[in-house]
Amino acid sequence: MRSKCLSVVIIFMFIATFFLFLPSVSADPAVMVYSYTLSPEVFMPGDSGVLNLVVKNAETTSTYTSTSTSGTHTATTTDTIGATIKKIWINSANDGLGKYVKASSYYEDVGYLGPTNSIAIEFEIAADDNITEGLYFPNVRINVEESNFEDVTYPFKVKVSNSTVNLIGADIPSKISVSGSTDITLTVVNNREASVDAVTIIPEEIDGIDFVQDSVFVGELDSYSSQDVTFSIIPTETGFKNLSFNLSFRNGDNVHNEETFFSIEVIETLDVAPVLYSIPSTIGRGRAARVRIEVYNAKTDSISGVIVTPISDVIITPSQYFIGSMDADDVFSASFDIYTHNLDIGSEYTIDFKVSFKQGDEYYETPSVSTSFEIVTPSTSGEGGVSLITISFFVVIAVALFLLYKWRKRRSN
Repeated sequence: MRSKCLSVVIIFMFIATFFLFLPSVSADPAVMVYSYTLSPEVFMPGDSGVLNLVVKNAETTSTYTSTSTSGTHTATTTDTIGATIKKIWINSANDGLGKYVKASSYYEDVGYLGPTNSIAIEFEIAADDNITEGLYFPNVRINVEESNFEDVTYPFKVKVSNSTVNLIGADIPSKISVSGSTDITLTVVNNREASVDAVTIIPEEIDGIDFVQDSVFVGELDSYSSQDVTFSIIPTETGFKNLSFNLSFRNGDNVHNEETFFSIEVIETLDVAPVLYSIPSTIGRGRAARVRIEVYNAKTDSISGVIVTPISDVIITPSQYFIGSMDADDVFSASFDIYTHNLDIGSEYTIDFKVSFKQGDEYYETPSVSTSFEIVTPSTSGEGGVSLITISFFVVIAVALFLLYKWRKRRSN
């Protein structure tokens, strides 16, 4: 029994002496994920993005010195504190329903990383189609050759959201006129937590409607922000129309599309038109009569270059009446004189009036409105035009008064 105990003591002393005089003690480098960025910031189901990692050896010294002592003997060993990275990969995260957030690649034999040094690593990250929205935490895994410990593990956050960018009708009338163009206003709303880019609205072609703009480019739209866009539409026929707009945007490098529909009715009513205001039903032959009309602009926008043109075989002055610009809801009066000295008694004559105008870069012309009158003998003229002889008399009197005024002024000087 005593010899057996002595043997155990001798073996223990041998093992202790062996470890005491080991030539070196290895130091584990402090490899870590120093920082990361993810683009886009918030994924949509089906999106892919880029994860940029910065992997760093956080050791601040290049060497590690260890000292061991046995009796009077001291051994000093110096080791280099570097890291040889064998592999970097990402463990996926899932929603419990078979959909994943995962990386499509990994890195092997990355190389040596000295103290305080760092390297940048890039991964493509993808969220499966129809994945449940929410937060996911895939893990970055780093295997270091020199480490006596487990692999470095670093979870990073990926947010997946179903929120999107919408197009709503801000100012779209339920009914519009078939004449001219009408402006409609849409609002682009970004409901997402992060900005989106390359926002573009494109109207789809539709029979009976022409769009002045082929598309409207908004560009970048910040999170939870909105912007109004305006389209000018030109109807070419009446009836109910379904307007379709395609909204496209980029979340990171992922292109998304949303389609929106609006319904309008195109009707015959004129929002720019002449209205007959004062028209005689009969005019005595040889007399002059005055026709007065009013032009209204019932559009929500101003128009320019407004001209009223009478169309008839009778003599009418002026041949055109220039109004110019009209603001929304403006009304303007225009007068024309009809001369009847060459017309036949008992005959009926017609005058058409049309209005032409410019809206934006386009020119338009309204349908004509008509009026008729009958030529009668001067003694039976219904609304009694003014005799040409009477007009001549007043002209002579006016000239005489003007000459008398000039003569008196000359004498007073």
